[in-house]
Amino acid sequence: MIKVVCGIIYKDNKIFLCRRNSEKQLAGYWEFPGGKIEINEKPEQALIRELYEEISMSVKVLNYFAKVTHKYEKITIELIAYKCEFIEAEFKLTDHDLYEWLDVHQIKNKKLAPADVPILQKLLHSN
Repeated sequence: MIKVVCGIIYKDNKIFLCRRNSEKQLAGYWEFPGGKIEINEKPEQALIRELYEEISMSVKVLNYFAKVTHKYEKITIELIAYKCEFIEAEFKLTDHDLYEWLDVHQIKNKKLAPADVPILQKLLHSN
């Protein structure tokens, strides 16, 4: 099982979403950005590191939100989601080709990565 972390990043009541680029697994799918947790790394540290590496983004991690275990064709991931507050970004995308700030209800219209769908469902029920 691969442990992965993602951020539900808020700015002005909008949530940040990214689309995976054509060279990545799940190309064309939208996701809450983040990445793999390294050995001996806390999830919150991994999230801060991954967002900076992939987007040149700084956030304040606010609180744990949800955990999802999802079995893809070849791997199983444990996705840990945290609510975050946006601080700043250069938006240098390495793993993604597009990003948007969306109202939580607009996210329903995006083709979300399967592991991210339960996180959206929980967000919709908690708003």
